[in-house]
Order: sequence, then C-alpha cells, then structure tokens
Amino acid sequence: MRPVLPGDVSAVARALLMVPPPERPALCRRIFGGAVEAAAHCRLIGRLHPRWGDGSLNAAARRYVLADEPFLDDPHYLQCTRLVLRELAAAHERSGEAPAR
Repeated sequence: MRPVLPGDVSAVARALLMVPPPERPALCRRIFGGAVEAAAHCRLIGRLHPRWGDGSLNAAARRYVLADEPFLDDPHYLQCTRLVLRELAAAHERSGEAPAR
C-alpha cells in the first residue's frame, strides 16, 4: 500500500458512511486489501491495477460510492474515521513496520 495521506483517510471514511454501520468493518478491510493488492500489482507489472488503481487507499475507496465531505465534527464521520485509523494502525502492526513520519 502506498503511504497514507489525509485525503486517503477521508475517502475511506466517506465510503464507509454510505453503508450501514454493521457492514463498515468488512468494507474497510476490503478497501485496505484492495490498496495492498494494487500496490503489489503496480510494483510487479508497472501499471495500475484494473480494479483498485494505484495502491492508494483513496483509489481503492473510490471503487465505491463516497458520501459528500461532511464536517469534521459529524459524529458518524468521526466514527468512520476512527475505524479507518484503527485499521491503519492494525495494518502497520501486522506488517511489522513503524508508521511513516
């Protein structure tokens, strides 16, 4: 997966807003998995993944319908953003990498 920018977190959270809360964890993992798959594809093939794009979370999230950008204090958006950040932390722990600075 490519390094994560604030827009990546926002795009995934906005995709999560469009599904019912019980479906959000699975969709979040699917988006992260797609980004990882796309990054590997780009490294090996040298071209964008046909489904998941360039290996960024933003590209992977855009495979789904995104909610309009909400205000940062929207409680549902905050809940989705926390889910994305937890998944990001878990992905770094699984990979054994320290988060990029």
